[in-house]
Amino acid sequence: MAWSSSTTFITFAIIFFTYVTLTNVVHCLTAQKVIDSPLLTQKIHTNRTLKVDINGKGDFTSVQAAIDAVPEGNKQWIIIHVRKGVYREKVIIPRNKPYIFMRGNGKGRSAIVWSQSSSDNVESATFSVEASHFIAFGISFKNEAPTGVAYTSQNQSVAAFVAADKVAFYHCGFYSTHNTLFDYKGRHYYDNCYIQGSIDFIFGRGRSVFHSCEVFVIGDKRVSIKGSVTAQNRETEKENSGFVFNKGKLYGVGDSVYLGRAKGAFSRVIYANMYLSKTVVPQGWTNWSYSGTTENLYHAEYKCKGPGAEATGRAEWARQLTEKEVAPFLSIDFINGKEWLPVWL
Repeated sequence: MAWSSSTTFITFAIIFFTYVTLTNVVHCLTAQKVIDSPLLTQKIHTNRTLKVDINGKGDFTSVQAAIDAVPEGNKQWIIIHVRKGVYREKVIIPRNKPYIFMRGNGKGRSAIVWSQSSSDNVESATFSVEASHFIAFGISFKNEAPTGVAYTSQNQSVAAFVAADKVAFYHCGFYSTHNTLFDYKGRHYYDNCYIQGSIDFIFGRGRSVFHSCEVFVIGDKRVSIKGSVTAQNRETEKENSGFVFNKGKLYGVGDSVYLGRAKGAFSRVIYANMYLSKTVVPQGWTNWSYSGTTENLYHAEYKCKGPGAEATGRAEWARQLTEKEVAPFLSIDFINGKEWLPVWL
C-alpha cells in the first residue's frame, strides 16, 4: 500500500499504537499485570505460594499434589501458581481446604484437561471445587470427552463442577460440549470468562453473576431439537438462585440455540446489556422437557443488542425488564459480593 504522505503514515501509526494499547488494558491494568493479578494478590494479603510447573521447575509437577499439600481447615489465603502448560489430570478442591487462590499464566497458557463422559455429572468433571472461598485466575478447564448421543445419560462431560459458596473465576476458560459448567450451588462470580458448549452447557441452581463473559455455542448436528445455553434449576419461589449475564456476548456457529430452558418450575435467568448474535433462535426460551406451568418461570432480558436480541417471536412467558426490575440483579449485592469477594473488601 502506498502512503500519500508522511503525515498520513504518522496518523495511522498513532491510531494503531492507541488501539494496541487499549486492547491490552483490562480494568486499567496492562495485560501482563492482569496475568500477574496484582489486585487480587494485594487484597488477599498473603505471600504463601506453592508453584506448580509441569517441567519440574516448581514445588510440584501436579496441580492436585499442590492442593493435597494445603493443610486441612486452612484459614488463610494460599496461592497455588499453575505455570504454563497442559496439566492432564482430574483436580478436586475438597471442602476442608478453603482459601485457595489458584493462579495461572493466562487461560491460553495454563490448562487443566481431562477426558471423561459419565451418567454422573460430578464423576465426569475435570475440575471440582467443594471448598468455600476459592478463586481461580487465568486458567482453562477442559473436558475432551468425545461427543456421544445427545440427551442421553452417558453424555455428561463436565469441565467444571462448582459446588461451594463464595467462589470466583477471573479470566478463565471452560470447554466441553454437553454440560460444560455445572454451577451446582452457592454464590459465584465469573468475570471476563469464556464458556463454550452446545447443550445445557451452563446448568445447576447456583446464584451466580457472569460479568463481561463470552459464551460460545458449538453447532450440534446430532439432533433436531435445538440446544440451550442454560438449564437453571430453581425449584421453589423461596429458593434464592439464578444466573445473571451482564455485558459480554453470546455468539457461535449457526442459528441453533435457546438462551435457556426450564430445568425447574421457577427457573431464573437474566441477560442484561449483552450482545446476542443470530445463533439465538427467535423464540429465545424453551420449556422443553418441563411439563408444568410456565407462569413461574423468570426468563428475562434487558437492553440486549444484536440480531439475537429481537423481542418479536419470544416465548410467551419471556420478560423484557424495566430499569427498576433489573436493578437488583445488576447489583453485586445479588450475590452479597461486598461481603466475600476480595476486590470489594
